[in-house]
Amino acid sequence: MARYIGPKSRIARKFGEPIFGPDKVLEKKNYPPGQHGTSRRRKKLSVYGVQLKEKQKAKYIYGVLEKQFSNLFEKAVSKKGITGEVLLQLLESRLDNVVFRLGISPSRNGARQLVSHRHIIVNGSVVNIPSYQVKAGDVVGVREKSKSLEVITNSISYSNSSRFPWLQWDSETVAGKFVKHPERDEIPENITEQLIVELYSK
Repeated sequence: MARYIGPKSRIARKFGEPIFGPDKVLEKKNYPPGQHGTSRRRKKLSVYGVQLKEKQKAKYIYGVLEKQFSNLFEKAVSKKGITGEVLLQLLESRLDNVVFRLGISPSRNGARQLVSHRHIIVNGSVVNIPSYQVKAGDVVGVREKSKSLEVITNSISYSNSSRFPWLQWDSETVAGKFVKHPERDEIPENITEQLIVELYSK
């Protein structure tokens, strides 16, 4: 299945929350999309349905495909720690997500494009793989040639990367350090990771 590129508001309404950021459409239409969206007789989800919906939500938030998500889960299982928390840490460690969190791009989709188009460097070397796993101590920045790009300068001027304690931003070098993997209570995404673990454990 290809990555979703349709209307984000439709997906946000499906989950009933602004998973892609503030959404005016969601404020006006706080019910699921479709002709039966306002019906009170919508079928109640099964336990499996609830678990599947939570996994889908996480995939949409981080822009990860099914196979990538499955591989990350297997990796999380093999590591020490609570599987659900480790899974979220791995998602947060993706290069495209780190670029987004640093404020170099206003969205994960935009961050993924910047990485793919070779505008991003890690420890001084160009990395064009959005799924690249950033490690503690790595420095993620913008190529010298790309620092003047309007999309990057505009995003940086409005960003506030200091609100994430696992990142350190240096405005002079237009780069940020991935200090450590975030703790669960530091990750702002509204994801019940235990439901995802239960789904894969069936």
